[in-house]
Amino acid sequence: MTIIIGGAWPYANGSLHLGHIAALLPGDILARYYRQKGEKVLYVSGSDCNGTPISIRATQENTTTQAIANRYHDEFTQCFQELGFTYDLYTRTDAKHHHESVQTIFLQLLTNNYLYKKKIEQAYCDTDKQFLPDRFVEGTCPNCGAKARGDQCDNCSEILDPLDLIDKRCKICGNEPVIRETEHFYFTFSQFQGRLESYLAEAKLEKRWRDNALALTERYLSEGVPDRAVTRDLPNGVNVPVPGFEGKKIYVWIEAVAGYLTASIEWAQQHDVAIEDLWNEDTISYYIHGKDNIPFHTVIWPAVLMGIGAKALPTHIVSNEYLTLEKRKLSTSQNWAVWVPYILSRYDADSIRYFLTMNAPENRDTDFSWREFIYSHNGELLGAYGNFVNRTLKFLEKSFNSQVPQAEVDGAVRKKTIHLFSEAAIDIEAGHFKQALEAIFEYVRAANRYFDEQQPWLQVNEDVEAGNKTLATCVYIIANLSQLLQPFLPFSAGKIRDVLGIQEVMWHEQVELPTDIREVTPLFDRLDIGLIEEEYQKLVNDSQ
Repeated sequence: MTIIIGGAWPYANGSLHLGHIAALLPGDILARYYRQKGEKVLYVSGSDCNGTPISIRATQENTTTQAIANRYHDEFTQCFQELGFTYDLYTRTDAKHHHESVQTIFLQLLTNNYLYKKKIEQAYCDTDKQFLPDRFVEGTCPNCGAKARGDQCDNCSEILDPLDLIDKRCKICGNEPVIRETEHFYFTFSQFQGRLESYLAEAKLEKRWRDNALALTERYLSEGVPDRAVTRDLPNGVNVPVPGFEGKKIYVWIEAVAGYLTASIEWAQQHDVAIEDLWNEDTISYYIHGKDNIPFHTVIWPAVLMGIGAKALPTHIVSNEYLTLEKRKLSTSQNWAVWVPYILSRYDADSIRYFLTMNAPENRDTDFSWREFIYSHNGELLGAYGNFVNRTLKFLEKSFNSQVPQAEVDGAVRKKTIHLFSEAAIDIEAGHFKQALEAIFEYVRAANRYFDEQQPWLQVNEDVEAGNKTLATCVYIIANLSQLLQPFLPFSAGKIRDVLGIQEVMWHEQVELPTDIREVTPLFDRLDIGLIEEEYQKLVNDSQ
């Protein structure tokens, strides 16, 4: 059995912000956890280098789509690496292997009679002399009245056709587009209505999807799934592999989601593994994304997989709500965002991972504020976790010449630790990462209380045996924290294992304790609270 984990593919048209990381971080937590358990994991993603957003950026900067895609793909790769993301393959949609696999999928759908040609009317800009990709058409959503793009309304999540928009405008020049006839391939979504309804019913029964995914998918299916165009007159992307359709591209909303499979195929070829060994009826798959991507993962991608006869339909949908910033909606156009390259240049990656897990928008929108971020670092990471590790190990370094007393560990603490591995595992597998991390940090707080109540600094003089037991128990707790926190805070967990000389990374009780410890350095440094105002002012100034 393979655990396939797919992280949503960020558009390579601008830097990542914290909203992206909040949505994608669960993928790395899952990958690390399942590997610790000894499962076979394939964790894939990549940069979306095709489609309209990159063309828009290239036009704005008077450069090529390739130059824009390269710049941001390299930046994304660096950011994910610094954040500790452990993708097995992080690729890109303009890669040759992706284009070839997407064309194969397209031809399979054609062979299986799920594609048909249809002449349609499409928005055309007389000023720019081109058919307009959906995102190049802007106007008013006919469903809710909000400002919307031609492919989807971010306000009500309705999937749109550009021609449905009221007061249509070309995004490039601002003029009203005309309507012209063109021919495209359509995908017979309507044929999958019944199978998708059964698929949703099963997902509801097994409770493997987030509530927002269940509710939104139910709404889409109750409205009826219409056939949709799967090709477009686009400036860049995957060519339609059919004579007579030269210059047309396979539409991004089936091409990009296919990346989970195309990346898996590429990884399988690189490692001489049959793709059927990875993608089959026993595969457990997690799809990690924000709520704006729900229909693409619960309706469109499953229908495409059904259309090509693939057995591994998405089993778990981990769809986060939105992260707001200082009580305001993130806005890249207004520069109201905390950009990932910036925060990584100034703060610990584990601090970012901790905050975005503890404050994850799992069931509702949550807020990032500099005040909460700085205080959570100082109070929880440094004050509770870092403090317990440091005070225990420094005491051993100073009073025991870095030797660990080889005494019996407190039975109640062992029982609690074993239970915590089981409890956290259930939460992680169900996608409740915040709950799992909260339980681990309650264990950290209990460890601090244990240290205070036992008073080993007195015990070592008054009751040596009791002191040895206390310190052995505290080292035992620290050793187990290095395993329990590995999926969440891998950098500090790794530092602990280095100090304790622990080689193995595993998801079960760490029984064996070291006889001595290496040089102890603090896991975290205190952050000056003056940074709160400094960072907030920078955010305000940058957005003006």
